[in-house]
Amino acid sequence: MIRSRIALIAFLLITVFGHSQSGINCLSVDSSGLYSKAFNSFEKDLFAHYKFGNDSIKTYRTFLAEVASLSLDLRKLPSNNSIQLARTFKKKSSDPNSIWVKLSDYENQEATKKASPYTNPSKKGEEEILIFNYRGGLIQCLKNNSDSDDFQNIISTLEQDGNVSTSLIAQRIYYIPDKKIKAAEIKKFIAFDIYYSILMVIEKAFG
Repeated sequence: MIRSRIALIAFLLITVFGHSQSGINCLSVDSSGLYSKAFNSFEKDLFAHYKFGNDSIKTYRTFLAEVASLSLDLRKLPSNNSIQLARTFKKKSSDPNSIWVKLSDYENQEATKKASPYTNPSKKGEEEILIFNYRGGLIQCLKNNSDSDDFQNIISTLEQDGNVSTSLIAQRIYYIPDKKIKAAEIKKFIAFDIYYSILMVIEKAFG
């Protein structure tokens, strides 16, 4: 009887622990709620634009395919709310904990390991290129809590060299199997590294 109770308690602890591990919300690394607002705005834009109802996989795959093929209609997809959020992220890019960093700073971290044409600062009057911080807290949380080997391999590659086109990243994510691509970690990566990275480049065109 005692052994049965111990076994039951152990099973419940494992179940609860396993659930809490898989239920980690990586967006909570930002206490201001900005990341959550941005992700919700992204999904709202996506489902409103493609009109596939609740078909998450078809919606995300269509978006990734259009980014990969450079056929995304950037005049119609983003809402004003998402554009404003992209501007907020852009302003915060100089903060120590920003999820976007200057490409020159990112490459400079590897300067002692390899020579790179991107280690030079931008010329006066030129805007620095910003890239997603693949070594930062948010992306590491997404990577470590994902059960997709393909996704983890993509991030590991980007940690070494972040100077990869958004279209190529979208193409690689597109080929992740359905049961993996619908995971929260991958969706959040798509929102920030693909959608908002694009909006931060084009936001000036929206006045």
